[in-house]
Amino acid sequence: MPKASGKPLGELVENRIVIWDIEESRKLFNGGFYGKPIGIAKPKGSDFDAPLILDLIEGYYLAKIGRISIYKSGRKRKVSLKSMEKICRKEYVDFEEKFFVYKKLREANYVVTPGIKFGCDFAVYERGPGIDHAPYLVKVVKPDEDITATSIVLSGRLATTVRKQFILAFVEAEQDKVNFLSFDWWRA
Repeated sequence: MPKASGKPLGELVENRIVIWDIEESRKLFNGGFYGKPIGIAKPKGSDFDAPLILDLIEGYYLAKIGRISIYKSGRKRKVSLKSMEKICRKEYVDFEEKFFVYKKLREANYVVTPGIKFGCDFAVYERGPGIDHAPYLVKVVKPDEDITATSIVLSGRLATTVRKQFILAFVEAEQDKVNFLSFDWWRA
């Protein structure tokens, strides 16, 4: 697959972005643990021979910071950032808030992966998958969103079961910040 402006090309396939070029896949994975090699559950470093699959949020983030270009499958036509944002808004509830938290965590040098298997928005690593386990599970909360005690207990119990810290991320986009509230569970 050719490159656009020296950037890796990602093909938008339904609600994922695929980097078909193996070398570019390795570079992206090695340069921040972006995506997951197709068919490899737990990659050990960037020594793999598979295309890389990205979540929409991480693909949009990489396009926004100029690391990849995205094209639509079948058309070989570039997808604009505006179009990508529109697609993300359709796919994710509260996309703006989730993207804002994703961006802030990435800018703070954390590795951020989807947290769906843990029932949250993100699993967050200090170093990266295969190097350490994600110590944090993050749920993004809008400032006006009600949080029930039951949902906090459920999330906390799950996080404790998988030995992770449960964190709520409250977005204050107007002030360009996120407030993180973590819960420690202990027995009396």
